[in-house]
Amino acid sequence: MKETWRLFKRYSREQRRNYILWILFTCIFAIIFMLYDISVRIAWYPSLICMIIWILVDIRQFYLFQKAHRERMDLANHIEVTLEHLSEPSTLLEEDYQKLLRIMAADHERKSMEWEAKQKNLKEYFTLWSHQMKTPITSLELLLQQEEIEKSQLKEQLFEIENYVDMTLQYIRLDSLNQDLRFERYPLYPIVKHAVKYFSKTFIARGISLHMEEFQETVSTDEKWLLFVIKQILSNALKYTKQGSISIYMENESALVIRDTGIGILEEDIPRLFERGFTGYNGRMQKKATGLGLYLSKQILDKLNHDIVITSVPNKGTVVKIEFPDIVRNCD
Repeated sequence: MKETWRLFKRYSREQRRNYILWILFTCIFAIIFMLYDISVRIAWYPSLICMIIWILVDIRQFYLFQKAHRERMDLANHIEVTLEHLSEPSTLLEEDYQKLLRIMAADHERKSMEWEAKQKNLKEYFTLWSHQMKTPITSLELLLQQEEIEKSQLKEQLFEIENYVDMTLQYIRLDSLNQDLRFERYPLYPIVKHAVKYFSKTFIARGISLHMEEFQETVSTDEKWLLFVIKQILSNALKYTKQGSISIYMENESALVIRDTGIGILEEDIPRLFERGFTGYNGRMQKKATGLGLYLSKQILDKLNHDIVITSVPNKGTVVKIEFPDIVRNCD
């Protein structure tokens, strides 16, 4: 009963304008009758009839109002019920609101699916990452058990861990990459030189020679993200080059080339190199690949509007080309 009374008061407030209009029209008729010296009682009879009809209609409208409210409350209490179970709209306003609800529900479902996909990808990434992190951690444990500890070996494993941590940070920031990009024109050689310097101790420790030509090209890019990509490519080259050399040079003044003399990649694996989590046959055999470095590199280069092409011959080496569509050569 309390609920019915509460709904009736709410309904009355919503119908207040109609009640005022009914009283106003009745008064207008009464005033006009008075001005023309017509008995006002003549106006009261049709007004009374209209009032009775209005009250009956209003009672029915209140019943429908109460029924529709209860139906909506029942739907609200059953989260599994979809919008398809909404009652048929009786007015254009209700129809418009139902359309808006369906649009909002579709948008919410799309965002929920995107969020679930991101969470799934993140879970898979950290599962893969945690397994890969076990390798340098296990190596550190073994080194610490030795009587004579080689500091260079310890530093190499710590360096490996640092690379994995850096990769994870970039992976997390990948979703906000568009907001993080800062395009400017940069000379390419200092960026490459910075990446090489980062791995200088690894080059020396593994006895791998570096052949790097100086070049004068400038590119429109984001320095931080391009540096990350070049580091990933150099890291892969160093991982799979036990002996020999790594060469860095410009090709046709439009592409940065990083060539190594490592174990190479099987031809059938090349088309899948940029898939997340794909390691390839040689990567699995060496137990060094995460399948994430090239995936991240490809995602970043696409945002930077740069292309990447990889060719390889097993046991002879791999060639990675980063192509810049708007490169400019500086002429001194």
